This record gives sequence, structure tokens and C-alpha cells, in this order.
Amino acid sequence: MALSTIFSALDLRDGFYQILMRESDIPLTAVSTPSGMLWEWLVMPQGLKNAPATFNRCVTHLLRSVRDFAPSDFDDVFIHSRAVDGKSEVEMHKEHLRRLFALMRKHKLYANLKKKGQSDQ
Repeated sequence: MALSTIFSALDLRDGFYQILMRESDIPLTAVSTPSGMLWEWLVMPQGLKNAPATFNRCVTHLLRSVRDFAPSDFDDVFIHSRAVDGKSEVEMHKEHLRRLFALMRKHKLYANLKKKGQSDQ
């Protein structure tokens, strides 16, 4: 990362809600609502003690093939590039982004369109 000249950052959208519950565990998540309906979680709910660690482990595992240029930290992915093998840093960065986006698409991980901390203006 020290020799990189171009950087991008992605924020994964709705962190925990991107982790699907195991089919056999869905009935174990049922809660009764005041109206008498049953609610079952299809995705990992927030508030579970190990939810952050589970989410981080899942993202790290799914993105392990690109960790050389796109390390992740919980719901943030940082992409860094430099000129290599006659390719400019811009060409390399585009290639890195394409590889990362293809991997995210394959594993159904979604990023926020707005940059973290960006105002609504």
C-alpha cells in the first residue's frame, strides 16, 4: 500500500443484513409481534453478540482473492493501485475495481452509492 498512488474506498451497504441465515436456522429466529404475527429473520440480525465478527469473517473470506490490492475492515473495502508491468496506475486501478466488483457481484455484496460521510447536497 505504501507505493500505491491511487486509492478508492467502498462502504458495504447494510452490513449484517447482507449475510443470509442458514435455512435450518430461520425457524429458530421467530419472534411474535403484538398483532400475533410471527416474524422470522432471513438475514443475520443486528444486536447478536458475534454479528460484527461473523460479518467481518465472511467479508474477509469472500474477498480473500483480492486482498493484495483491496483489504477490507468490517464494512469498508480500500482499493489501492500503482503502475505495474508497463500499465499505468489508472489502468491498474480500473482492473482492480473490475475484479473487486465482479467478486462482489458473484457473492451478492452491495456497496453504498454515496461515499461515507458525504452530505445529501
